[in-house]
Amino acid sequence: MSNQALNFLCVSTYFKGQDFLKSCKAQGNRVFLLTRKKLEHEAWPFESIDEVFYIDEWDDKQVLAGLAFKFRSIHFDRFVALDDFDVEKVATLREHFRMPGMGETTSRYFRDKLAMRIKSKDAGIPIPEFTALFNDDAINLFADTVPAPWLIKPRSEASATGIKKIHSKDELWQVAHDLGDNRHNYLVEKFAPGDVYHVDSLNYNDKVIFTRVSKYLDTPFEVAHGGGIFRSVTMELNSADDKGLTKLNKQVMKAFGLKHSASHSEFIKSHATGEYFFLETSSRVGGANLAEMVEAASGINLWAEWAKIEDAVLKGYEYQLPEVKKKYAGIVVSLSRFEHPDMSSFNDTEIVWKMNKAWHVGVIVSSDSQLTILDLLDKYTQRIANEFHASAPAPNKSVN
Repeated sequence: MSNQALNFLCVSTYFKGQDFLKSCKAQGNRVFLLTRKKLEHEAWPFESIDEVFYIDEWDDKQVLAGLAFKFRSIHFDRFVALDDFDVEKVATLREHFRMPGMGETTSRYFRDKLAMRIKSKDAGIPIPEFTALFNDDAINLFADTVPAPWLIKPRSEASATGIKKIHSKDELWQVAHDLGDNRHNYLVEKFAPGDVYHVDSLNYNDKVIFTRVSKYLDTPFEVAHGGGIFRSVTMELNSADDKGLTKLNKQVMKAFGLKHSASHSEFIKSHATGEYFFLETSSRVGGANLAEMVEAASGINLWAEWAKIEDAVLKGYEYQLPEVKKKYAGIVVSLSRFEHPDMSSFNDTEIVWKMNKAWHVGVIVSSDSQLTILDLLDKYTQRIANEFHASAPAPNKSVN
């Protein structure tokens, strides 16, 4: 085992990953952050960061040139992407500087929804029927053989961004024509009504060593496109859903070749058949404060443990997962019609976190009982809907 301080370059073009930066520094390393200039006044843990490199917008050539210059005096040992949108960017950096970690081919499985589906199909992992939008005959065959409705999805956006529901072949072709020369960046798949779950996990030495299964009480698509209130709850431990999705998540991680990282994956359970289908995954910690919910249920801080795993791999010592708690947690979050909503009346003892973000309102609750969590989420959702809730149109990435 080496006690030498290593140089970690953490890339985040969004404001996230603070606990990773803190944990990485706490392991005795030098921590460098590459982020956007417009984020310089965010509450980064600057006490844990040795130097910050700012860019206005990402440009591969400029970033490579800038890092090459820094490499003259700083021997970087690890590049880490802290946000979903940075995974492919950092893979490109690793390839250029021959840095260990996920390269461009593997990174596609964690960013490109088409690559995910093709790899899953090859590995025998159940997925909704789909096709790329490359070829006219393939689109016609799909539309003529797979019953509508369908979803058109951008291959490289996060969450429900840019997804559009399609109800007929004519509508499908209209959207394809509207996409023009950009249609190759989209796919179409069968819309299967069902409950959507997310599985948050940690991988170490090619194995899943921690998993927590949770269920969205309203799907991300419904929240994004219907202006709803975001809610999720951790599933009953050792239940059929918990066991089934834990097993399926392991299949996905093995097929996609994830070695050492956090991951956030989504699955759907068909209302019609009860089957599980894989939807998408990512080699990072889940957003929307789901990491805080997972920690409230398990005691595992995904950001901090991911940093410790990276440190252990590079320094050659055995990583040990902390003791996992067997509690339950839930989250409810909404846009607020008030810039700084007064949440002082939310005072149940089960509350372990309150959102502190302008124009937002939200809480996380934790308990030994999942039923208690569900009752509290129902109560808070009703209160938020009546007293605070506001909605905004979903972002649309050139689908219309």
